[in-house]
Amino acid sequence: MTIRTHVLGFPRIGAARELKLALESHWRGELSEADLEATGRQLRARHWAQQRDAGLDYVTVGDFAFYDQVASHIQLLGCEPARFHFAPEQSPLARYFTMARGADTHAAHAGCGHAHHAHAAGTAALEMTKWFDTNYHYLVPELSPQTRFSLACERLLAEVAEAQALGHPVKAALIGPLTFLWLGKEKTPGFDRLALLEQLLPVYGALLDRLKRQGVTWVQLDEPILGLDLPHAWRSAFESTYWQLNQVGVNILLATYFSPLEENLSLTCRLPVAGLHVDGIRAPHELISVTDWLPAHKVLSIGIVDGRNIWRTDLDAALAVLRPLAARRDGHLWLAPSCSLLHVPFSLEAETELDTDIRNWLAFATEKLAEIAILKGALAGHPDDAALAQSRLAVAGRRASPRVHRPQVVQRLQALSPTVDRRDSSFPQRQAMQRARLQLPDFPTTTIGSFPQTPAIRAARASHKRGELASAEYERQMRAEIARAVGRQEALGLDVLVHGEAERNDMVEYFGEQLDGFVFTRHGWVQSYGSRCVKPPVIYGDVQRPAAMTVAWTVHAQSLTNKPMKGMLTGPVTILQWSFVRDDQPRAATALQIALAIRDEVADLETAGIGIIQIDEPALREGLPLRRGQWDAYLDWATRAFRIAACVVGDTTQIHTHMCYAQFNDILPQIAAMDADVITIETSRSDMALLAGFGQFQYPNEIGPGVYDIHSPRIPTTVDMVRLLQKASAVIPPAHLWVNPDCGLKTRGWAETEAALRNMVAAARQMRAA
Repeated sequence: MTIRTHVLGFPRIGAARELKLALESHWRGELSEADLEATGRQLRARHWAQQRDAGLDYVTVGDFAFYDQVASHIQLLGCEPARFHFAPEQSPLARYFTMARGADTHAAHAGCGHAHHAHAAGTAALEMTKWFDTNYHYLVPELSPQTRFSLACERLLAEVAEAQALGHPVKAALIGPLTFLWLGKEKTPGFDRLALLEQLLPVYGALLDRLKRQGVTWVQLDEPILGLDLPHAWRSAFESTYWQLNQVGVNILLATYFSPLEENLSLTCRLPVAGLHVDGIRAPHELISVTDWLPAHKVLSIGIVDGRNIWRTDLDAALAVLRPLAARRDGHLWLAPSCSLLHVPFSLEAETELDTDIRNWLAFATEKLAEIAILKGALAGHPDDAALAQSRLAVAGRRASPRVHRPQVVQRLQALSPTVDRRDSSFPQRQAMQRARLQLPDFPTTTIGSFPQTPAIRAARASHKRGELASAEYERQMRAEIARAVGRQEALGLDVLVHGEAERNDMVEYFGEQLDGFVFTRHGWVQSYGSRCVKPPVIYGDVQRPAAMTVAWTVHAQSLTNKPMKGMLTGPVTILQWSFVRDDQPRAATALQIALAIRDEVADLETAGIGIIQIDEPALREGLPLRRGQWDAYLDWATRAFRIAACVVGDTTQIHTHMCYAQFNDILPQIAAMDADVITIETSRSDMALLAGFGQFQYPNEIGPGVYDIHSPRIPTTVDMVRLLQKASAVIPPAHLWVNPDCGLKTRGWAETEAALRNMVAAARQMRAA
């Protein structure tokens, strides 16, 4: 029996987030480009050694990126947008970070340490959006009739050579050409980016040829768009594309993941490639069909370990699936996680403080490598009996644990009334009452919620967590930080204030720490984009709120000002999406449990006199199933969860929500059905293009389109923001417009934050005067 094992990708941030720390040091000008490259080499070598030591048959090369793998492909394929006006002497890495982070005339020291960085003066970064239905963000390729491709593969080939020099059998990994084009965005109206395929394919062919000449025998080409509802032209392009690439003579492993193939199944199995990887976690029902359709001489790689979640694999159940498939393929099978392990934390090894029972239920990236090896051994007739027995005990223990189930939570859900998700009055009636209460000017200014998390704030939190700083002193310091944030906002002239969230480590983690049914890791970091890492909570059981979570902080902030103070909460769908969610009940049930917990907090904030409450749902669009046929069911329960959380308040209390970094235009009716009084959205990177859909739809409630990109160190001018607000006023009634940044400001410094907000307030005043 020939069983081979591999991964589609591995976490690149390192066990101790070494990549994050090195990137941020480089951007501050403290670490040279050469030293940053050395960090990358060390991490790659370590991760390849881990794959080898776990018994994998191939190490995966090409999954490493200093910021984002799609941005790496933009450079690899020679299609950096011309608008950046890169100078020939700029290093590839400096150009890469400029595409990712934007630039202005003052940003040279923050980006790359080259004085000629100013060639890109005032240049906005590439747009950023979610990678399929994950919380990973990729940089969007800009495509136009003028786009040209050329082979610029030295970095990839150098990494292949690194792995080969260390004695590893290499499988190179790339984004497939059709998925790369699909992920891009046309910058010319009426242009079809699929038209670029003809000139892109020879570049891919040349790249495959270079890899073949370098001794690479297998190249993984990721085409996850095969799990989408593709237009006919895109489906039709696959056969000719892979016929052309197959002529190179290197073995292509076509990789799909995240979604069932459905109508694309037979097409995918017929493609002229040497092997096919399918997601056995998201599409287990298709495994027999794929086995039947895929010709016997081709490799079938089954993603049998969940690459998106952290629960230990039920190895007996996995073997029950694999054994008949292996028999039908005459023993020729590859085993892998379902997708790249980029989406799970690095290792459980550091989680020494985690509850022992719950720790036994989990498997991070390193442990998933071991699970793949155990499955291989069992299929090959060499079972690790001790490991299999340990797996059985853990799976059974979790299933029977009384800590998972809280009868009172289930009873409360069952007792909900049919009107629990409805406000008392229609929006126009509420709007009049809220305006009378709040007395805000036209184009009211506000922020999305968070202010800079300064070194002092982070140090105090870390010291408190270690037990070195008493709770009373920690609270005193946080109240002082809140007072400073309120004072700065008043000085800037903002109309609706926030407390700044000094006490919050993360917009999901903060709430999860105070809710039953959640548990937290110390080192379970996952890359979100660039150097941004998140530590998702683990929802292991039924969720409820034992006590108020934000009321005291918000009431303190309101006591410091006569201006309205927003209560800041994270919505139930975002808490669900940005956590590792239990897999033993439907996600909809868990979302409703969280919604009731947030509802209790909303009620307490209103009782405490807070007149504006923001319930952020940036992950609502991200949670959409990749297949449109499943959208309605998801949107029904997701928007109902939001309304259950929000609709406990009276008419004079204004409910806000915030969404960012996703395409919303195809779900605008459902966004409107959330019935938030005000929605704030990210729109600056798209130059307000996203807002056109809200205008065409005639979005009925108030809206705050973001007027500057908080992910870029570039400080926008008042002129920039007035121009964007004028564009917004052309599609949204000015009386319904708010003025705000794209997102929260926790990752920025105070100097740039105050400069940008000062310009933003000036822009709002100009709009009022006009």
